[in-house]
Amino acid sequence: MPSDCITYQNSGYFSKLIVDYLDQKAELKSLYNQFPTVENFNLQMEEKSKNFPIENREILAKALANQYQNFEVSETTSNNIKLLKDTKTFTITTGHQLNLYTGPLYFLYKIVSVINLTKELKAVYPEHNFVPVYWMATEDHDFDEINFFNFKGKKIQWNKESKGPVGRLNTEGLELVFEQFSNELGLGNNANYLRELFKKSYLEHTNLADATRYLANELFKNEGLIIVDGDDLELKKLFIPYAKEELLHQTSFKKVNETLPLLERYNVQVNPREINLFYIQDDLRERIVYENGNYAINNTSLSFSESEILTELENNPKNFSPNVILRPLYQEVILPNLCYIGGGGELAYWLELKSNFEANDVTFPILLLRNSVLLATKKQEEKLDKLGLNWNDVFQKQKDLINKKTKEYSNFTIDFSEQKAFLKKQFEDLYTIANQTDKSFLGAVKAQEVKQLKGLDTLEKRLLKAEKRNLNTRLEQIISIQNDFFPSQSLQERKDNFATFYVSHGEVLISILLKELKPLEHEFTVIAL
Repeated sequence: MPSDCITYQNSGYFSKLIVDYLDQKAELKSLYNQFPTVENFNLQMEEKSKNFPIENREILAKALANQYQNFEVSETTSNNIKLLKDTKTFTITTGHQLNLYTGPLYFLYKIVSVINLTKELKAVYPEHNFVPVYWMATEDHDFDEINFFNFKGKKIQWNKESKGPVGRLNTEGLELVFEQFSNELGLGNNANYLRELFKKSYLEHTNLADATRYLANELFKNEGLIIVDGDDLELKKLFIPYAKEELLHQTSFKKVNETLPLLERYNVQVNPREINLFYIQDDLRERIVYENGNYAINNTSLSFSESEILTELENNPKNFSPNVILRPLYQEVILPNLCYIGGGGELAYWLELKSNFEANDVTFPILLLRNSVLLATKKQEEKLDKLGLNWNDVFQKQKDLINKKTKEYSNFTIDFSEQKAFLKKQFEDLYTIANQTDKSFLGAVKAQEVKQLKGLDTLEKRLLKAEKRNLNTRLEQIISIQNDFFPSQSLQERKDNFATFYVSHGEVLISILLKELKPLEHEFTVIAL
């Protein structure tokens, strides 16, 4: 199963901010702690060890044991939970929404990136333990982002009302989704496995958090993956001092706003609010807003004085939920974490947060861009060879690729650069004459040069267009196969669900990802299944 790699910078699918981060541009260095190299993890361990309380380890291990009590846990995962009590144990973490049936393919790539990095670090630092963590975004509320997945070009969707944190959402109504998915799957052992996995995940668990835990655990339990639900009373207790700081002093608002000018040349990912906390119940997730000396819960009649909201925080910390600005801080408070692995959008907002971590005296983790993958089949590879395409071609913008291949396939040279150079040389002689006469003649020469060069441009474009018509069949084949790899001109990993490939290739899909993905190499990996 051969693979090929393209650097993230050259793939054309990452923002300027992420490209500059990967290139370690000097203007961004104040926004992160250590750049992700294997050597820098030693420095990160030293720093994290100094300010991560051992009692937090005990609380974390106990909370995880409670979260897993109704699940079948592999020996590797069970041992990893126990290892968290050891001061020589650290986590590598990724997070993701509770997308239905994992949602897009990159859910797998995130988790495999985390698992493979823990293995790589263990080989270099054998005296330490490294535990892979998937942080479930159970307190998010944007149900429309997670209530579907795409299977073989068809959208499988769960229609339901949702108002509160999605992790608490009951799984009622997923029987209809299962029927639709089951009908699309067809026959075979892999199809039967996918049916059973969906059924046991979503029809045998009562809320979305438990369903997602079961699903991720089944896919990765042999790798020792630990799945964390932050919507947990004991874990929220650890965050009380930081939530109190937020309520009383709005520290994150001040610190992130101090950082934003450093990112002016880029599109700012997330703007902070004055208070970056939500108040949550099973069917409620609303912003806490400070107005007229009180803390109001947006879009409700609930309101607290300062003393009342601090009492509520102490007595019911689970009712307080960090938003996107504070969630990273919460995560790093409760985990002995060295590195956060995320997509380009996630890393963009993490780069806004370092000063807030410093103000709260919490170690800022290493930020690592997750692995990206393009999955292909042997048949598709053979087709690429016949069309004279390589993987770098496939990653080009479609218009540029078609123009390039039209020129390659044509019997003519569709490039009038030589003619333009010759024309310019002729006009140089005319300019010599014009400079010896009046300005009106000089203007006429310039106008004629512009007109004739423009005429050559027009002829070149018309020849290109004519050759596209002549080569239409071959070019349509190129468009077709590129659309297979980049549906709707977007990354495959953002559109397709893992089941699309699992139904044909089975467990080899995950095993080849575990074999091929190398998180610290910063390359877009092409894998032929």
